[in-house]
Amino acid sequence: MKRNPLLSLSRGLLIVILATFAGFPVYWMASTALNVNSQLFNTGQVPWPQLGNLPELLSELAQVPILRWLMNTGLIAAGTTVLSLTLGSVLGYALSRFRFQGRGAIGFLLFMTQVIPEALIVVPLYAIFITLGLLNNLWGLVLANVGFSLPVAAFILKGAMDAIPYEIEESAIIDNCPRLGILSFVIFPLIAPSLAAAAVISFFAGWNEFLFAATFLMDRELWPTSVGLASFIGQYETPLSAVMGAALVFSIPAVAFFLLVQRKIVAGLTSGAVKG
Repeated sequence: MKRNPLLSLSRGLLIVILATFAGFPVYWMASTALNVNSQLFNTGQVPWPQLGNLPELLSELAQVPILRWLMNTGLIAAGTTVLSLTLGSVLGYALSRFRFQGRGAIGFLLFMTQVIPEALIVVPLYAIFITLGLLNNLWGLVLANVGFSLPVAAFILKGAMDAIPYEIEESAIIDNCPRLGILSFVIFPLIAPSLAAAAVISFFAGWNEFLFAATFLMDRELWPTSVGLASFIGQYETPLSAVMGAALVFSIPAVAFFLLVQRKIVAGLTSGAVKG
């Protein structure tokens, strides 16, 4: 069957237009970062990046511990992802395979956590962190983020596990395989797309963290990049070029992570939508 050349051309043009539209904000960030502040506030921004201003931009970024902030952000995001997937897989498996009293109430309570704004629990969570000694601690911030990403990960994984026939597990049980082994070696390979989708959601929940980090972390060396970017805002002046340069550095790892797993995201989010 021959393809319509006009249809292929239209599809290619549409892809180019969408890619340009999606990539334009990144280009504009780079262009803004390579413009001097005097030009940004006076004559206006030049539409193309001025590479001659790169040494000045690097000198401005060298005055702040941006690499340390990126490491803190990566630690928070990685910890949130690993802990959310570990606990979410066990919780999703329990809700999917076991029938017990209060199962529906637990699912409802997990769902209700998503309608509670973070700002509403900042004060009581601050008091809890003081009592437990988790204030000004990155691992405490990981626990706070897991409280919001864990229910989402659990529901995604539960939906995927519901679509797996129980007969597959029965075969492993007959071979004396323990529950943990069934979950690790039988269930996980079958729900890999859903694991990827839950990992992306949990990763970005930790990567974009701001409110809890700005409240619970007082040490400048412990700040994630989101809080570090906010610190550029001054009372009389904000260095827009430095802000955009740091924001561009902050965005690159997140975009790279998304591109690595983007093929599995849609399949993972929809794998539990239809059973059969």
